[in-house]
Amino acid sequence: MFYVGVDAGSRTIKVVLINDEDMRIVASGICNQGVRQTALAQELFNKVLFESSVERKDVGRIVATGYGRNALDWADRTVTEITCQAYGVSAQTPNVRTIIDIGGQDSKLIRLDQSGIVHDFEMNDRCAAGTGRFLEIAAERLEMKLEELGENAEKADQPAAISSMCVVFAEAEIVGLLASGESPENIIAGVQNSIAKRIGAMAGAGIKSPIVFTGGVALIPGMKNALAKLLNHSIRVAENPQMTGAFGAAIIAAEQRSVINRGRCNCMVAVH
Repeated sequence: MFYVGVDAGSRTIKVVLINDEDMRIVASGICNQGVRQTALAQELFNKVLFESSVERKDVGRIVATGYGRNALDWADRTVTEITCQAYGVSAQTPNVRTIIDIGGQDSKLIRLDQSGIVHDFEMNDRCAAGTGRFLEIAAERLEMKLEELGENAEKADQPAAISSMCVVFAEAEIVGLLASGESPENIIAGVQNSIAKRIGAMAGAGIKSPIVFTGGVALIPGMKNALAKLLNHSIRVAENPQMTGAFGAAIIAAEQRSVINRGRCNCMVAVH
């Protein structure tokens, strides 16, 4: 039997297929989000099954998460991305205490207790200045590819100060800095530091190690180092950082199926 997690995020849709023997990821897929999010998610789900030679009848349960989760009426249950991130990351790093998740349109800091259960969390979903969208805009303005940002940030001799709390005004700041002769390297280092500072503000003094970095921004070179320097903690990038939410949803699907089969209540079990 197989179980599926679908993460319908703000920028991308992710699907993860796991088996019921050892919760191993059998297959996964990702596509850009769009106006047809229900159809796109269904198409990606079908594609993942087809490419892994798994038939629909062999899927025991599907759990959806992410911003668009409620639109996926073909899923058996929806669960918040906070809970799914905790499940997915804890499965990879059982002793994790803090999760930093930065996606295309929001950022989250999730604190877990010693049992791997969510203790509390902070979330920024009102402004793109602390998210991957800010990096995309900066890369466009500086005529760089996203994968080039880290390399250029390392060449900075004095990171520029980016103070705007709104991505629109922050973009205007970048334009002004370029006009004043500031180097692209210093600007991109300043952008990465700006995002790290927003995470630092969310963390306050209550951040504990181990810290795991997830989300699409975790794939952008230089961001891990910027966060580690500002937080004064070592940071580990999750394995397949874009997939941890969908992975956690798949684990929840498997556990709920097992509970139902035993005739018990449909409850959530913490991953240790």
